[in-house]
Amino acid sequence: MPARVPGPALDPLAAWSPLSLFRMFFSSSVVQRLVDNTNANALKRSQAGKKYVWKVLTVTDFYVFLAIIIFSGLVHVHHRSDYWRRKWPYNFQFPADRMSRARFEAILWSLHMSDPEEDKENERKRDTAEYDRLFKIKPLYTDIVAACKAHFQPHRNISIDERMVASKARISKKQYAKDKPIKWGYKLFVLADSSTAYTWNFFVYTGKSESLAGPGLSYSSVMDLLPLPLLGRGYTLFVDSFYTSPALFEELSTKDIGCCGTIRKNKMEFPRTELNDLPKKAERGDLRWIRRGELLFVKWMDTREVSVCSTVHEAFSGQTVQRKVKQAGVWQTKTVPVPDAMLDYSRSMGGVDVSDTLIGNYSVHHKTMKWYKTYFYHFMDIAVVNSFLLHKELHRMRKDPSGTEPHTQKSFREQLAADMLEFAGVPAAAAEAAAAAPPPPPAHMHARVLWGGCHRVQEVLQELLQCRQQEGEDAGVLQEVHGPSVLHLEKELLQGVAQPRAVACRVWSSLVYDVGKVFQ
Repeated sequence: MPARVPGPALDPLAAWSPLSLFRMFFSSSVVQRLVDNTNANALKRSQAGKKYVWKVLTVTDFYVFLAIIIFSGLVHVHHRSDYWRRKWPYNFQFPADRMSRARFEAILWSLHMSDPEEDKENERKRDTAEYDRLFKIKPLYTDIVAACKAHFQPHRNISIDERMVASKARISKKQYAKDKPIKWGYKLFVLADSSTAYTWNFFVYTGKSESLAGPGLSYSSVMDLLPLPLLGRGYTLFVDSFYTSPALFEELSTKDIGCCGTIRKNKMEFPRTELNDLPKKAERGDLRWIRRGELLFVKWMDTREVSVCSTVHEAFSGQTVQRKVKQAGVWQTKTVPVPDAMLDYSRSMGGVDVSDTLIGNYSVHHKTMKWYKTYFYHFMDIAVVNSFLLHKELHRMRKDPSGTEPHTQKSFREQLAADMLEFAGVPAAAAEAAAAAPPPPPAHMHARVLWGGCHRVQEVLQELLQCRQQEGEDAGVLQEVHGPSVLHLEKELLQGVAQPRAVACRVWSSLVYDVGKVFQ
C-alpha cells in the first residue's frame, strides 16, 4: 500500500492561491537563505571590484525579481534589455515601473544559492573524495527535492526517465543525449507521476566519476529514486530500455513494486529461444512471449519489432489497437492485437516527457555563464509546474458545483507573477491601471500643430476648432483614437485623393495620434 493517500498532501477545502502553492516549494526560509547568500556574494564581489552599484537585497525586492523572471517566460524578446525598452514595438510598462534594469542585473549577477564562505571550504577539498561538485546548488536543490516529495503522493503508476536541461557550457557536468530533443546539457534522473506528470523525485547526474560501482548506473539510479519508506508499496514502475533489466525487476518485485519496460534483446538475461521468436517476415500485430518465474518477456511486431519485460501483466488478453497498413498499394486502417504490457507502457511511460513539455512551454530558462544559475532557473520551473499541477488536482478534488474551470498553465503563471508583486507591496491592479492609462496630454494643445506644412487644412481645422469652442467643448486637448494615421491622410491630400475639408474632418473625428510623435 502507498505510504499516504495518493494525491496532494494538502487540504482541498482551503483557499490555495498560485503564490501559496509556489511557496510550498520556495518557502520563507528558502527565500531568506537565497537573499542572505546573494547579499554575501554581492559583498564579496564588490570588494573584488564593482560591476554594479549594490543595494542590500530584501525579501520584497527578491519577489519582484522572481516576478520578472516568470514574466520573461511568458513574454519572449531577443535580448533581456528589451524588457526595459519603452519605444515601439516593445512599449513594456512592466518591469521598468517596478525595478530598474540595473537593479535586476545586479541581483542576477550576484545571485547565489550557497554561502560564499562555505564555498571556500569546499574549494579547498578539490581533487579529494570530500569535494562536492554540486555544492553551489545544494541548499536549494535539497529543499526543492524534499518539497516535491512532501506535498504530493504519486498515484499507482509512476515512471522514471532522464531529463536534459539545455546548456552549452564547457564543463564536465554537461552530458550528451542523442535521443532527447535537447541533445546537450545537464542531465537529471526524474521520477514522475504518470497520471499528472508531477515531478516527485529527481537527482542531478554529474558524470561517470560519480556513478556507483556495482550493478551500474541504470540499476542504482532507479533504486535511488525509490525511497520505499516514504513512497510505500503497490506501485507499478514504467521505464525505458536503458533501465530495464531482469535483476532490477526481480529485486523490486520482492519489495512489492511491479515493473514494466522495453528491453534490449542484447541484454545478457534476455531469453534467446527460436521457438518463441518472431518469424523473419512477421506481420504487424504478431506477438510471441515466454515467462520465466515472475518475469514475462514479450515480442511484438509494430512498425518494427518491440520487446517488453513485465512483472505485472498477462501476455495477451485480447486488447487491440488501430494501425495504418498498406495492402495492395492502398493504406487502410487495420485492427491489430497488442500485448497488455505494451499498451500500458504506452499510456504510462510519458510522465517525465509530459512534465518536460509543461516546463518547456513557459520556461524561465535563460543563457548564463554560471552553471549553477542554470539550475536555479530549472528549479524555479519545477516549482511553478508542480504548483500548477497541485492547483489542478485540488480543483478536481473540490468538485466545485459552480463549474468554474481551473487555471491553464499560462493564466496560472500570470496570476502567480501578479501575486508576487502584490506580496511585495506592489498591487497588481494598480500596476495594470498604470499600464492601461495613457499619458496625460498637454492642456490646450492645438490640433493644427500636426499639420505644420498643410496650410489649407490648418485653416479648415481652425474653423472646426472655433465651432467646437462656441459649443462649449474643449477642442484643444488631444485624445487617443483608432483611425488612419495623420501621415497617411497627409499623403492622400498631397496626391489629390482627398479634399482639404474632408481630410480635416477625418483628422478631427479620428484624431487619436500619439502625442509623443507630434514633436518628433
